[in-house]
Amino acid sequence: MSEALRIIQMNPELVPYSGDLYFRLNHYYDRRNELLGGGDGSLWDFAAGAQYFGFHRTQTGWVYREWAPGATEMHLTGDFNGWNRTSHPMQSIGNGNWEIELEGADALPHNSNVKVVVTSARGTEDRIPLYAGYVTEGDNHNFAATIWNPEKPFEWTDRDFSSLSNNPPIIYEAHVGMAVEEERGGPYREFAAKVLPRVKADGYNTVQLMAIMEHPYYGSFGYQVSNFFAPSSRFGTPDDLRELINTAHRLGISVLLDLVHSHAVKNTAEGINGFDGRDDQFFKDGPAGYHPAWDSRVFDYGKNGVVHYLLSNIRYWMESFHFDGFRFDGVTSMIYLDHGLGTAFMSPAQYFSMNTDIEAVTYLQLATSLIHEINPHAVCIAEDMSAMPGMCLPIQDGGIGFNYRLSMGIPDYYIKTIKEKQDGDWSMGQLYWELIARRPEEHVIGYAESHDQALVGDKTIMFRLADKEMYYAMDRANPNFIIDRAIALHKMIRLVTIGAGGDGYLNFMGNEFGHPEWIDFPREGNGWSYAHARRQWSLADNPELKFLYLGDFDKAMIRIIRQFRVLEGGMAQCLKQHEQDQLLIFERMGCVFAFNFHPSNAQNPLFVPLPENSDYRVILSTDSAEYGGFENIDTNVIYHRWCHDDQYGDGTLMYLPPRTAVVLRPCTPYGVLR
Repeated sequence: MSEALRIIQMNPELVPYSGDLYFRLNHYYDRRNELLGGGDGSLWDFAAGAQYFGFHRTQTGWVYREWAPGATEMHLTGDFNGWNRTSHPMQSIGNGNWEIELEGADALPHNSNVKVVVTSARGTEDRIPLYAGYVTEGDNHNFAATIWNPEKPFEWTDRDFSSLSNNPPIIYEAHVGMAVEEERGGPYREFAAKVLPRVKADGYNTVQLMAIMEHPYYGSFGYQVSNFFAPSSRFGTPDDLRELINTAHRLGISVLLDLVHSHAVKNTAEGINGFDGRDDQFFKDGPAGYHPAWDSRVFDYGKNGVVHYLLSNIRYWMESFHFDGFRFDGVTSMIYLDHGLGTAFMSPAQYFSMNTDIEAVTYLQLATSLIHEINPHAVCIAEDMSAMPGMCLPIQDGGIGFNYRLSMGIPDYYIKTIKEKQDGDWSMGQLYWELIARRPEEHVIGYAESHDQALVGDKTIMFRLADKEMYYAMDRANPNFIIDRAIALHKMIRLVTIGAGGDGYLNFMGNEFGHPEWIDFPREGNGWSYAHARRQWSLADNPELKFLYLGDFDKAMIRIIRQFRVLEGGMAQCLKQHEQDQLLIFERMGCVFAFNFHPSNAQNPLFVPLPENSDYRVILSTDSAEYGGFENIDTNVIYHRWCHDDQYGDGTLMYLPPRTAVVLRPCTPYGVLR
């Protein structure tokens, strides 16, 4: 190759690692050719595991196939045969595959339970089939595969939906089970009926669903997956999930799956661990196959059978449930042999060393290729805190193929800053750097906080700012300085994040209106309580409470971001920054964002640089009374570009109170927006 890869052209500091980048690219092509047998085969054809394995109706009855190379015998058992563990033997059909055919359409009744009895060198065990599409919990936490074959198949009505119009994504991260106000688990259909209309009204164009893949322990937040092809039965049936996604599409909302391919639960009774009697059927052998921080199993991405299983899983969720893309969990853990634990990633050498798991990187390239082969408009988001070069570049350019990376440093910065510094000591330079720090042409999702920042032992931003005052001072008739400060900073943090922090945006459900306290799922340590595994929507809807201010501001903020396509405007351009006065002003897509983070100093007058030779007007003010402000800014004023500053250029003068931010937009002399 005579010409340098595009990733190197964009990142000259990577020149010393050209060999690593070429090896990464060539390994992808070699592995793809190996899996597809060369020629012009497609990953879609390869990723057809769910179409062959598992349970399928035939013209004469049923066929069940399984992949278990280490098994010596296999038998099907369940309700259909009175749980006889030997009456229905499976036949070995080569390549580690097993099969059984059952005569009669009613041989496996709808909603009946089944398991497979696996005999291996380790003994005989009852297991849940690898491709089980529905897994339910019976007495004594006994999970089993459940046949889902309703008399009337689900009818999709989303043929005309396209996720193209929802790029860039403005994401509402959600957990179906905790989306109800009562102390219970919420179902798919209730989420569809009650939460999706709220998401639509708030202006979000994408929902990212957590904890969908079946997991035996609710408190794992869905990140200890046991059954990769089964939507969690805690929230309803597979068709209930389909109805949720169908409803979202009718509302014009894209739906992303929080995909966990980074590890698997170590359980054998419920999960895939040791399915065929071997510890290394899916996972790395020995200590490398165990994740020390998560107490889970680590996939061996160098095995063709593992890659086939996981890619088939991706195709299954997209085709059977119409998901519009994925947020890949734990990408950092996948691509480094030490899982990135304790590494600061300050040098390019840390990305290209003996610590990199090249097979995991190649798997991610195959996965993003498959996803975009199935749906060119699908969204792939990487949860990677290391900022691996090329994560969000096309594969042919030397990248890994994701559309976006979560900008995980931003929420960590906010929590650390709020905990350690008074807001009068916040650095505008450091804040702006955290917001814009990303690689050339690699898109990120900016966010102030996700579910991670609200887990038990931590606090949401609003709760951290207001603390105990939230319990008694959120009444609109009750003035309170601490609450006023918290509300002001909450709005400013969100506005500066969406304005400059990424090419997409994410919010965890409820945080938009400052949901109090933390998230804690039912467990022995809290008496199996749902008190902190729910969302108190009534707080946001109560006109007597100040939560309404935050929710209404979030709607207004999202509205202008979408109206003026701010997230499509490339990197924000800093117009003015002043540390002592705690001022930050930047422009993006024609909108000028001006922030006064100082706790007490009003700027009167403040020189605001205006990049266009035009009049401007305020289109959003955090100080508006409808958002809990004090109405110190007249949003009807037309600002003329009439004065000059030798450092900042041409602009205007305006009044900006402390802890206040505004967004200005070019307009005609009559105030009509342009």
